[in-house]
Amino acid sequence: MPDLPQNPHAPQVPYVLVLDALMAEIKAGKYAPGDKIPSDRELAERFKVARMTARRAIGILRERGLIETRWGAGSYVSHPAGSGIEDGRQDDDQADA
Repeated sequence: MPDLPQNPHAPQVPYVLVLDALMAEIKAGKYAPGDKIPSDRELAERFKVARMTARRAIGILRERGLIETRWGAGSYVSHPAGSGIEDGRQDDDQADA
């Protein structure tokens, strides 16, 4: 079955809005490697979403290796912007290094 085209005017799932914004900010260099990203509470307030929604976006960034979370300290950027990471994945040649 072919994929249906995406409607750019369709509503987006709330966690995707948070995820896309954070990924764009990391890629743009707003948060450098080692920088702390906003907490789930701060993200929830900023995007007017539930804290669990913000946590889901943070969890996906962590799964993709873009951030690391330190218990009791927060979440920090783990990769430099423009290091071959596109959409949260490393290029094959860099993953083998």
